[in-house]
Amino acid sequence: MNNIEATLLSEDGEASFAAAADGEDLWIAASDVEKAIGWKLTRDGFCRGSVCIPIPRGSEAELSRADGAVNLTGFARLRGQALVRNDDKTVWALDASTGARTAVRASLEAPDFTLPDLGGRMHSLHQHRGKKVLIASWASW
Repeated sequence: MNNIEATLLSEDGEASFAAAADGEDLWIAASDVEKAIGWKLTRDGFCRGSVCIPIPRGSEAELSRADGAVNLTGFARLRGQALVRNDDKTVWALDASTGARTAVRASLEAPDFTLPDLGGRMHSLHQHRGKKVLIASWASW
């Protein structure tokens, strides 16, 4: 386990704190959890205001340790979010909540973007709103 100074980027903003990286897991002090993600670990589970996410029986050791550290990666899995990191494990990014992603999907509207065609002319998706548009993408990786 490596002790690091970590920065977490999330829909709540940016937070920095002392942490421990263990493989793919990011462990932080229980006192930093609310500052980092806006949720607080209580006896009822992870709570934000009156909303609580209970910790499933048997997964307590995956989410918290006896020393009070909380596994943010385990929290992200519990909520169906991705938590990704840079190679040296100092910057972590927490995906948007399931509710936010669901709202975007429900709108059936792709976010606007602007890209050049092969001739260098710029085209924006908003120019084609109301029309049927096929978006094809490809990546070499």
